[in-house]
Amino acid sequence: DDTAVTPRYVTGFKPERELPIIRKIAIGSMRNKLLFIVPVALLLSVYAPWALTPLLMIGGTYLAYEGAEKILEKVGILKHHEEQDIPVIEQGPEQEKKMISGAVRTDFILSAEIMVIALNEVAQEPLLRRTVVMIVVAIAITIMVYGVVGLIVKMDDIGLSLTQRGSGTAQKIGHGLVKGMPKLLSALSTIGVVAMLWVGGHILLVGVDELGWHGLYGFVHWLEDGVADVVGVGGFLAWLVNTIASAIIGLIVGAVVVGILHLLPFGPFAGKKGENEEHDHAGAHESGTPD
Repeated sequence: DDTAVTPRYVTGFKPERELPIIRKIAIGSMRNKLLFIVPVALLLSVYAPWALTPLLMIGGTYLAYEGAEKILEKVGILKHHEEQDIPVIEQGPEQEKKMISGAVRTDFILSAEIMVIALNEVAQEPLLRRTVVMIVVAIAITIMVYGVVGLIVKMDDIGLSLTQRGSGTAQKIGHGLVKGMPKLLSALSTIGVVAMLWVGGHILLVGVDELGWHGLYGFVHWLEDGVADVVGVGGFLAWLVNTIASAIIGLIVGAVVVGILHLLPFGPFAGKKGENEEHDHAGAHESGTPD
């Protein structure tokens, strides 16, 4: 999920800025885990284990909100902002900082999920062993995820290098990478938005089950059981059912949050709503139509 989400934050940058930006996001991710998530998770596991699930559900709701907002913009329910169509390289260093900040913020939620899963696996171990395991997982996961992300975003440059080789096979592979990587990055950007919904929805689905309301997850398990016995692909189909159900839950919860924030006069959409109304009034005056 993390690997699918992150590449969309480096789309539109100059090639020489891609790896430095990924490095900054990776450092932010490591800071998220080692300075905040691991200490807080360990403290809560000792003194307030009941608080882990609600806190994770708050993060899941944020992911669902982010994913739903982008889906609603895509289908035209929310107004699309023209500045999103301007390449990042034309928006200046402030936009770069904003993209990095957004990526690190989203990573915080995804990292929290990963670290809580790791904590649950060693919950019965002594505190020192739990701490060592959590630190090792934090470092290993960060290196793996952002190593893969770095490889993905630089594959077109690798392809370009291959096109300049003497070998015909290398040139064909290089041309294929150069042509294919923009499509892959575009697909990953879409998958990243959907991943926010399914991760956020799954956190909420598991959370309500752990808090005592078993009906919803029980229904999803019933759907999974209906396809789990299909020979050869039962496990995949069961995962797919769970993922689709989680994404639907994420979209519903996220859309509700977007709607609530749109109604709040001090919410994040307050300024945008005013801008949209001014734009619509201006357009009406120019066309001679009444407000």
